[in-house]
Amino acid sequence: MNDPMPVPVSVSEHRSRWGEGPFWCGGKLWYVDIEGKALQAFDPQCGETGRWDMGQRIGFARPLAGGGLVWGGDHGLYLRKTPAGGDLLLPGSAPESGDHRYNDAGVSPDGVLFAGTISLKKLQGSAHLYRVDAQGGREVAISGVTNSNGIGWTPEGNACFYIDTPRRQVLRYRYEAGRLQDPEVLVDTGGIEGSPDGLAVDVTGNLWVAFCHGGCVCAFDGVTGALQQRIDFPCIETTACAFGGAHMRDLYVTTGVAKDREEPEAGRLFVVEDVGVAGVPVVPAAIALPA
Repeated sequence: MNDPMPVPVSVSEHRSRWGEGPFWCGGKLWYVDIEGKALQAFDPQCGETGRWDMGQRIGFARPLAGGGLVWGGDHGLYLRKTPAGGDLLLPGSAPESGDHRYNDAGVSPDGVLFAGTISLKKLQGSAHLYRVDAQGGREVAISGVTNSNGIGWTPEGNACFYIDTPRRQVLRYRYEAGRLQDPEVLVDTGGIEGSPDGLAVDVTGNLWVAFCHGGCVCAFDGVTGALQQRIDFPCIETTACAFGGAHMRDLYVTTGVAKDREEPEAGRLFVVEDVGVAGVPVVPAAIALPA
């Protein structure tokens, strides 16, 4: 008998304009509303969603090893001690131009933040993926990017998965001494409706990719790239995913509101309970937060 298909369930009535960038930390699912300019946190114990105005579009947030968080938006990279505010702009972290902003990001197993930008005018190759060191200094890790999106590492930390959305591919890099090297195409997603967006990695080294405009999350073998599973959602803009819950076996999925259709559940946060494998926990970024 075949196992029943996983069923996504929306976790609250709250709707984001464009939910993105989820991660599990401190018993909550944290994520951003890019167009709503907000940092958000869903607490499954009480079912409530906290929301903090960031004053600009926010592409991502990640926890810091010493407490607080790092986030990226329209104007640069910032450190914040508490969700409620008090931002410190990292010098030299402005996006390439006013037509760019920070988008998705991830932290490697050794604590290095990799933060990417997006060309809002879709100018091909004008954005970058940046490597941010412990002092907040920034350097280009991957150039020639258009829409930097999902990034994640294998549990062993020796390989990195990366998505530049318009390419419609998932690339696999060798990761060594804080550097991304020897890229190869792991998955060509041209046969799947929609565009690859955010991703999450499980403890077996396989990856889960949300497909924007495709209304689905697909799981792929992290070595061969073979499609293993597909989960469909009741709204088309499935943007990103993250593992969470007490045992890290629940898959949370963020969504956005499409411009050209009415969908009652669009913009909501979804969960697929116990997908059969645990996810790799979020790693805090090793960037020093000033006293």
